[in-house]
Amino acid sequence: MSVKRRSSPKRKSGGRKRRWVAKVETDSTHPPQGLFTKDASTIARSLASKKVSPKGPGSGMRMLSYFINRAGRNLSASRRAELERAKELLAKRVERSKQTKSRKTS
Repeated sequence: MSVKRRSSPKRKSGGRKRRWVAKVETDSTHPPQGLFTKDASTIARSLASKKVSPKGPGSGMRMLSYFINRAGRNLSASRRAELERAKELLAKRVERSKQTKSRKTS
């Protein structure tokens, strides 16, 4: 008995897989020009501010993750490492803000 295999769907754009992130257009927040080229602590501090992320540091964390995903393979290893470090710093700020909120409600 032979098993029929399904063929994989045809890929568009010359055999390269299309990425969902390339189609996203957002106008919700406006980080300063060139922010993601700075050092990790500056990025984390700026993304945690109410001016850039009105909904708090969690919103800044999503923005940073989106930027890393959007850049994809075009990020150098050193730049990616710096952005990942900023993500860690921002995660600490998110955790702190959650603890502060839980203290206020208790």
